[in-house]
Amino acid sequence: MQAQTKLALLLAMLLASILGAQYAYTFWHQPALTSGLMIAALVSCYGIVVLFRRQSRQAQLALKALANGDSSLGLAQSHPMRVQYDEVKEQILQARLAAEQQAQFMQTLLIHIDMAVLVFDHKGDVIEHNPAVARLLGKAIKHTQDLEQIGLFIEEAQSNSQSTALWQRGEQQDTLSVQLSIATIQGQALKIVTLQSIHEQLLHKEQQAYKRLTRVLTHEIANSITPLSSLAQTCTGLLPEQLSFADQEDKEDLELALATLKSRTQGLSDFIARFRSISNLPKPELSVQSLATVVEHCCTLLKHDLAQQQIHLELQITADPLVMCDARQIEQVLINLIKNAIEAMSQGDNRKQLRLEIDKNAQGQLYIAVSDSGGGISERAQEMMFVPFFTTKQQGSGIGLALSKQIMVSHGGDLIYQPLPDGACFRCMFG
Repeated sequence: MQAQTKLALLLAMLLASILGAQYAYTFWHQPALTSGLMIAALVSCYGIVVLFRRQSRQAQLALKALANGDSSLGLAQSHPMRVQYDEVKEQILQARLAAEQQAQFMQTLLIHIDMAVLVFDHKGDVIEHNPAVARLLGKAIKHTQDLEQIGLFIEEAQSNSQSTALWQRGEQQDTLSVQLSIATIQGQALKIVTLQSIHEQLLHKEQQAYKRLTRVLTHEIANSITPLSSLAQTCTGLLPEQLSFADQEDKEDLELALATLKSRTQGLSDFIARFRSISNLPKPELSVQSLATVVEHCCTLLKHDLAQQQIHLELQITADPLVMCDARQIEQVLINLIKNAIEAMSQGDNRKQLRLEIDKNAQGQLYIAVSDSGGGISERAQEMMFVPFFTTKQQGSGIGLALSKQIMVSHGGDLIYQPLPDGACFRCMFG
């Protein structure tokens, strides 16, 4: 019999016994009947107490079974709570499976996306991150303090925020886009941070701006120079040999002026041709190449110049994997860098040494390093040396380094400068 039915019968018996005893004593004056009904009432009370104790014991047994991992909770198959419990258990199981599937999906998604994602608790400790963090930052992050200035931004943020920050990863400086969101999950305040490199996008925009500028300037300058050069040449040809001047010196001055005009306009035309090389740089024709072969070929081309300046060449090849690159463009970069090094060392009397190295950095990036003992580059020149047409040389055009950097960027890498105690080092980084 179900517990609810038993309880109802016992309560009915208790109520009937009490009412019957009162009626028998008041109207019939039957002490014996009254005593019997009171005994029946006591028996009903005892039955109710026993029933409640049994239900309480069953509840205790169910909780104990739950604590011990007994999925049946110690309930018999015929127990009325067993069916309801099985229904609740099935609903909880389905909800748990759905939550686990969603968590697994989110974990897989975090692993495969390139954007670095970190989750910080209120103490600044990392409680969740994806593999892209180590790839982007070059080290493991456990606390906001490991992120330097970015960490200060995260700690001070009180609402959803975004910013940009510089990050030094090995020899290369990167520019990161920082997105921060604040969320409360299970009563805990969390800061969710995403980091993404925008260095290549900024370089691309910078190169595009240079290209637009050079197109405008070359067009305007060329339109003015071309007729001047043609006019100077025509005027020189029209001067008759028998043309007489009051002063012979005046005739010589005129001829000199026309010759100078022609020479300078021709020089400007040559400059414009170099000027256009930045904006008209063709896309690299990629093929499998050995960097050692490319470097050795450049050294052979400049062997005479090195010997003439009495420069000692050291070539160190630590790593020589095959890479996809445009050999001619990479040679152009190396020739520019080696010629700059030769010019820098030609000014001094110290031991002249040029070192070319092929190796990988701590992050596994392949590079070609060109180092010289030419005294280095001033801090002011370091800030401007990759800007087109900036030069510290009297006869320089300021094209070489800007063009070289653009070539390396088009190969998915970069050209970076590293000062040395007694010279300069340029690293051609391959992505």
